[in-house]
Amino acid sequence: MFISKGLVEQHIHGAFGIDFMNCTVDDLLFVSTKLVQYGVTAYFPTIMTDDIDVIKERIFIVKQAMAKQTKNSAQIAGIHLEGPFINPDKAGIHEVCYIQPLNVDIYKKIEDEIIKIVTLAPELDNGLIDYLKSKNVKISAGHCFATDLTNVVQVTHLYNAMGAFSHRGNSTVVASLINDDIYSEIIADSMHVSDDVLKLTFRQKSLDKILLISDALPLAHSEKMQHTFAGQVIYNKNGKLVNEQGIFAGSSLLLCDIVKNLADKNLLKLEDALCCASSNQLKYHNLNNNLKVSWNSCNQIEKVEFI
Repeated sequence: MFISKGLVEQHIHGAFGIDFMNCTVDDLLFVSTKLVQYGVTAYFPTIMTDDIDVIKERIFIVKQAMAKQTKNSAQIAGIHLEGPFINPDKAGIHEVCYIQPLNVDIYKKIEDEIIKIVTLAPELDNGLIDYLKSKNVKISAGHCFATDLTNVVQVTHLYNAMGAFSHRGNSTVVASLINDDIYSEIIADSMHVSDDVLKLTFRQKSLDKILLISDALPLAHSEKMQHTFAGQVIYNKNGKLVNEQGIFAGSSLLLCDIVKNLADKNLLKLEDALCCASSNQLKYHNLNNNLKVSWNSCNQIEKVEFI
């Protein structure tokens, strides 16, 4: 047995058939109780690019769920706002029509103290970054082409939806890899990022600055094979979640599955993978841990206990 603290899902759009962009308060509380079974002690429901009024409604729903959560569930630690302040040329599956300029007045329309992380495009900033810093919101560079990461603390899903690696110049990927102060989210499911690139990343980037994420969609751990998400149908094709054009959406895995994937393939030792999914994130977000998770020799969760 290997004992770990609870995992922290800081980038998750839903699971078990529940979509955080159209769920109820009870749906969120259901996800909280289910995630505990997968070793999750805390999570950040991730709200993506949409109409401003829809985003406001989603924030209100999450806030209500936070007020009703119980101790014997994964704790909602706040919201990760992924958009609408992103670069339309790196939108991925985000709906371009809802993308907004990085403007403080627009942000104030949705502002709430439970927003803890904002993914945005730093190269398009018009004063929003300084405002978010004054509110102690964690700023993440994502869906962008930024090469100057001076004013951010992390990057969103490293390699995906950002300026790619080039040996002839700087890029978001290069800037995040060489900056020892930048935390890097990464979807280590061996699909969003290849195993060889994962190896290269773990050699280059200090492991205490790696934040493993699932980027799970509602299809994760669900019997459904397709789901309408971000205004389009997302299909589960042998574990890959893609739209009709084959563009990657999020993941069909949860964080415990990603830890197992890394350990099974010897891409990281189990204890190192768990640090990137648990200890790093608990410290990064200054969160308390309420779980003790037991892992067996097959790198699977054997037992979860509240502490």
